[in-house]
Amino acid sequence: MIETLKLNNVHYMPRELEPGILYVSNEFEIAAHMCPCGCGNKIITPLGPTDWSLIIRKDKPTLFPSIGNWQLPCKSHYWIRDGSIKWSYQWTEKQILAGRQKEDRRRKIHYSNTEQKKKNQSIFRRLINWLLPKNKI
Repeated sequence: MIETLKLNNVHYMPRELEPGILYVSNEFEIAAHMCPCGCGNKIITPLGPTDWSLIIRKDKPTLFPSIGNWQLPCKSHYWIRDGSIKWSYQWTEKQILAGRQKEDRRRKIHYSNTEQKKKNQSIFRRLINWLLPKNKI
């Protein structure tokens, strides 16, 4: 079992992941690591407002929320806090289903709010957004 993860900022994810390393691609908003239980599975966590958030303090990564590998045989559940693996309890099938439904609702709310903000923009602002790349404004 792995108890700590070191941070490795990368552009692209390597084909082979080393145990004990959390690979982060800020450009592609994704993090990856080997399951700390030792089962050998790669764990991919998308980063963003509807997925996981990443905080780095003193080169030590924290991912929020917890990571539940419910689709894997190991079904491991843990937190990554300041580079340390904090093991959590096993969820029941009912808890897993409720968690997935909560994630779906959160995504729907986020994206519907994003669409509503776009609709509320003035025609002039929408034209500027369409004409200019995002990084130019």
